[in-house]
Amino acid sequence: MTAGRTVISQSVNWCTPKKYVEAVRSVFDGNIALDPCSNEWSIVNADTEYKLPEKDGLKESWDFSTIYVNPPYGSDKERKTSIKHWLYKCAQAHKQYGSEVLALVPVATNTSHWKQYVFGRATAVCFLYDTRLRFLVNGRDEGKGAPMSCAMIYWNKKFEKFRDVFSKYGAVVDLRSLQGKAIGDQMTLVQPKLFDDI
Repeated sequence: MTAGRTVISQSVNWCTPKKYVEAVRSVFDGNIALDPCSNEWSIVNADTEYKLPEKDGLKESWDFSTIYVNPPYGSDKERKTSIKHWLYKCAQAHKQYGSEVLALVPVATNTSHWKQYVFGRATAVCFLYDTRLRFLVNGRDEGKGAPMSCAMIYWNKKFEKFRDVFSKYGAVVDLRSLQGKAIGDQMTLVQPKLFDDI
């Protein structure tokens, strides 16, 4: 699970810790309609879950009212995808369907995917205080922290609710003043190509 860094673990089943699942539920008024990148150990328990290999969440519909995304952080060599594809889907679901979306991702503010799909698109971001966020690894609290800083990104209109819930977990930054602006020369919402499409 990386953001342009060397993969330290072979596992892609790093699950969201309970405190953040509960916070996401609070922002969504109790209901997570879709988890597009779930796995057998996830404790999110969304109404609809896409789990590999049965369903590839990047290829399925995201036409749901509330969506929580904890994507694989590294590159998926088999599917030729990376975190930029997940962030595109987050921004696109909000734009196309009016979905309320939360995504737990590594902080990588210098990358093109943050410039294109977060800044200028998202409502807010919470830079989490956890020095090394402890994901559940294959459903267990392994005691190891993530090798990078993480953030919770929010796309939708309830900034105050997001701020009130997540301010105890990190520094919440209001991004609404950036919406619609070109950040780092990125103005349009462009779907990233899959490597096999090149």
